[in-house]
Amino acid sequence: MIGKQIRMERIIDRNTSRTVIVPMDHGVSSGPIYGITDLRDAIEQVVRGGANAIVEHKGMVGAGHRRSGKDVGLIIHLSASTSLSPYPNTKTLVCTVEEALRLGADAVSIHVNIGDEMERQMLSDFGMVSSRAREWGIPLLAMIYPRGEKIANEYDPDVLKHAARLGAELGADIVKISYSGSVESFREVIAGCRVPVVIAGGEKMESDKQILEMVRGSIDAGGSGVSIGRNIFQHPDPTRMVGAISMIVHEEATVEQASAFLSSQSLDTERKRVTV
Repeated sequence: MIGKQIRMERIIDRNTSRTVIVPMDHGVSSGPIYGITDLRDAIEQVVRGGANAIVEHKGMVGAGHRRSGKDVGLIIHLSASTSLSPYPNTKTLVCTVEEALRLGADAVSIHVNIGDEMERQMLSDFGMVSSRAREWGIPLLAMIYPRGEKIANEYDPDVLKHAARLGAELGADIVKISYSGSVESFREVIAGCRVPVVIAGGEKMESDKQILEMVRGSIDAGGSGVSIGRNIFQHPDPTRMVGAISMIVHEEATVEQASAFLSSQSLDTERKRVTV
């Protein structure tokens, strides 16, 4: 479908077939946390760094999307829950595909926690959203996380294989999952998923090198990019962090090259220098 192809190219680079997505939907789950208190400023910083797309909830689209002078793909998140709930892992639909389209979305996203006691409802919602997204020709990003009493380790490659495959089976165009920890195991995760796989950033990491090594590992395994939130927008320099990650995702930079760029002073000249 030509409409979906056009929209996909707004969130995935047509030359590399990879993407750097920055989710900024945390205001619903966690409130106005550091890094996205001023969402307009946060968006401008990551767009300057070269983000391909951002994820936000419907009420924040007017807070600054596409006002930075550079274009960026808009993914509207359809799922929600709060950290104050006794059931924070149970996601509820709070927006429709049609509403997202009216707001100018290039794609929509849904969050499903497999293993949760309300998994059945989230899977039902996933199936319905997938059907509507396909009908309208809008890409669907599925964020699939293993979280529940039967999940001993949510980073277990076998569990992640199941999560990734589920996303593809139910009609996602892009699947977002956690990184399994190694190139070899993540390659096996990707092998069972027929659609592009991007990695989540997870909790705030201790060092920039950890983040960049995770990104490099996912790309080496055949991943299609990242969907990283806190480790970008809570970084001391979100613009430069996006730039460093983009170098790895789109320019095949090494961790060392990306680290050199991250610690440099001039955004444009240094990026050119380390990627020659």
